[in-house]
Amino acid sequence: KQWYQRRVAITAGDCRSFSCPSYSSRPSFLADMKIYLLGIFCLLVLTGLSKAEDEVVDIAGTVEDDIGKSTIGSKTDDETVEREEEAIKLDGLNVAQMKALRDGAEKHNYQAEVNRMMKLIINSLYRNKEIFLRELISNASDALDKIRFLSLTDPNVLEATSDLKVMIKPDKENHALHIIDTGIGMTREDLVKNLGTIAKSGTSEFLAKMEEGEVEVSSDLIGQFGVGFYSSFLVADTVVVTSKHNDDEQYVWESDAGAFTIAKDPRGNTLGRGTQISLFMKEEAYDFLEEHTIKDLVKKYSQFINFPIHLWTSKTEKVEEAIEQDEEAEKEGETDDDVKVEDEDDEKPKVKMVDKTVYDWEVMNDNKPIWLRNPKEVEDADYTAFYKSFSKDSDEPLAHVHFSAEGEVTFRSILFVPKSAPHDLYQDYGKAVDNIKMYVKRVFITDDFEEMMPKYLSFVKGVVDSDDLPLNVSRETLQQNKLLRVIKKKLVRKALDMLKKMTDEDYEKFYKEFGTNVKLGVMEDHSNRNRLAKLLRWQSSNSDEGLTSLTAYMERMKEKQEHIYFMTGTSRSECDKSPFVEKLLKRGYEVLYLVDPIDEYTVQNLPEFEGKKFQNAAKENLNLQDSEKAKETMEVLGREFDTLLNGLKEKILNSGIEKAVLSTRLVGSPCALVASQYGHSGNMERIMKSQAYAKAGGADANVQKKILELNPFHPLVKELNNLYKADPESETAADLANSLYDTALLRSGYSLRDTTAFSDRMEKLLKRSFNVDADAKVEIPPEIDEEEEPKAEEESAEESSEEEVAADEGAEEEAAPAEEAADEAVEEAAEEAPKDEL
Repeated sequence: KQWYQRRVAITAGDCRSFSCPSYSSRPSFLADMKIYLLGIFCLLVLTGLSKAEDEVVDIAGTVEDDIGKSTIGSKTDDETVEREEEAIKLDGLNVAQMKALRDGAEKHNYQAEVNRMMKLIINSLYRNKEIFLRELISNASDALDKIRFLSLTDPNVLEATSDLKVMIKPDKENHALHIIDTGIGMTREDLVKNLGTIAKSGTSEFLAKMEEGEVEVSSDLIGQFGVGFYSSFLVADTVVVTSKHNDDEQYVWESDAGAFTIAKDPRGNTLGRGTQISLFMKEEAYDFLEEHTIKDLVKKYSQFINFPIHLWTSKTEKVEEAIEQDEEAEKEGETDDDVKVEDEDDEKPKVKMVDKTVYDWEVMNDNKPIWLRNPKEVEDADYTAFYKSFSKDSDEPLAHVHFSAEGEVTFRSILFVPKSAPHDLYQDYGKAVDNIKMYVKRVFITDDFEEMMPKYLSFVKGVVDSDDLPLNVSRETLQQNKLLRVIKKKLVRKALDMLKKMTDEDYEKFYKEFGTNVKLGVMEDHSNRNRLAKLLRWQSSNSDEGLTSLTAYMERMKEKQEHIYFMTGTSRSECDKSPFVEKLLKRGYEVLYLVDPIDEYTVQNLPEFEGKKFQNAAKENLNLQDSEKAKETMEVLGREFDTLLNGLKEKILNSGIEKAVLSTRLVGSPCALVASQYGHSGNMERIMKSQAYAKAGGADANVQKKILELNPFHPLVKELNNLYKADPESETAADLANSLYDTALLRSGYSLRDTTAFSDRMEKLLKRSFNVDADAKVEIPPEIDEEEEPKAEEESAEESSEEEVAADEGAEEEAAPAEEAADEAVEEAAEEAPKDEL
């Protein structure tokens, strides 16, 4: 209070009643001020503590009765709570009602109609019926992996048989297909629990038990959903499962997809250990009993399973068979002359070669998944054999890369570059291809990828195997997942690194076949544009043979060169003789020659390389770093040619050029047509006009006005300047200007818009050169224009027809005696022959 009164007095300017802080009492005032601020701070701390205590919520939901009765607006009283509970509603129920509803509700589990569920699994889960064989082989592989894993700690589990394998035996007579494995087998309880419960995965349960025992299990086990077995009913009316486990007797499980039965096998232990699945096929699935069909499916889906897959196959062989006595007997009517004399010592039995059908087991998966091995342990011959086996290519691969990736997703892969490009590589560019095959735990999943590799790398072939990819239940497709994008990114990087590490000789072969793909990659893949730019190769003025890279070009650049110069055209000769590169070559600048139609598109998508921008020699603003003296000279010439330049732009060539200027890039050529900075060069304009879908009659839509550059030192340009200065209306000057413009069009790569006018001007210039009268006319003799009379043609036609008729009659007269003689001979033979022979 004292401090407050003092502050009021000070504000009023009265320092007499109270000691003013501006005088002797300033230290006392500051002390009082500090005490006051300290008190405010303590008050705020206490207020915060009290608020924190208020915000502590009783988890049990209880509230003291005397709290909330305050009339302060910032507090929430009981009435407010009630009003809020009534206001907050869900489907017409407030919070209190919802709580009461849930507390009194009965809890039930979902029920499923088994028959309908089985129909959904069989008919809706899978797209292809052929998947059944992949699923059953995968189940057999899991069974073999389980017994192999148990044998590591207890070798006695392999006492029945140590041969771990899968066998497939078709029985066409009974329309049955048998899949047998020597795996862990199933007890009676396992048959009921695993096969009788939909979505019950025995593999998942096995892994869970191993994890509970803190035992590390290999990731080779495939099953995870527990529905793969039921794919059997896609092709079979009845499925019979015979299984023998080491801890139980042999049982037989049978089902027709509606119900199942299980009984002890009356035959006893016929399997030793393992499982046999017998599929009694539907009529429309008889094709799956064919040997070639089974081979194709095994090689497509399961050729990289860890265990051998044997198929009961038949083949025809030539074998010797003894000839029976009846066959040795001589034929009746045999004469003495036909009897052969044999030596008495020759008593060997006679045999003959006959065809015999032989049955035997044939291994279907000789190829091993070499991508699982250490790259240092795999030889080039192994890579070549593996490439030929899965790609069906007879040639060796040009390059390969074998790697494993870890991080967000773990996978192994081998990528190959073929030696030659397919004939329809660019005709069907962008079409989905099956060159990258996706495996999950060595089981083929799909090769139907549209985005696993970018379009420009569609020629790369290879395999990708991962344990982390999310699969649909049918395991036919991969779910769209960010992991796929990660895999794609790493595959692209590895593919580009593989191309970068190729030898010069191999890369030259590659670029000859797939160079266009690299250029397409620059246009399509902006994230890898710099990597792809280092793979580009073009012809260069620096060398008459071979191609050069941008990196090599940069190393040869002149000291103060600011741009990468290039020239586009249809051939190296056209680029080399172009008027646009005359000054560049004269000064020693290297120019890249872009002769493929796609090259200019590529450069448009590659504005710079390592800080150096590209400069088209056929466009304006070509900076040749002229000296100050050269610039002064051009300014003087500009004033001298100013009248001609304006006349060309405004009068003579106003419809074809944007402007006319003096050129610093020309050396021996009189003139050239230059495109604007963002205009179309002659090569680009020619490509656009040649498009297959260009509109008829719309070729001039993309034609832009050009810049006419004149060489002020050329004699024809000097003469044109003199003629125009002397007489701006001179017809000779106009003809010369138009002729120079037409030649500039052709030399610059453009096409003539009016070929008739060009021909007339050339004809006029030729007449002047050879002193031919310009008004001289063409004189044609009268007989040249006379037509042949039609009557003469009709008479000649009648004569020719009469000659043909006479020739036909003569031929008939000559042929008549011969035909009569033949008829008589036939009649005589018929009279002499017996009736039965007739």
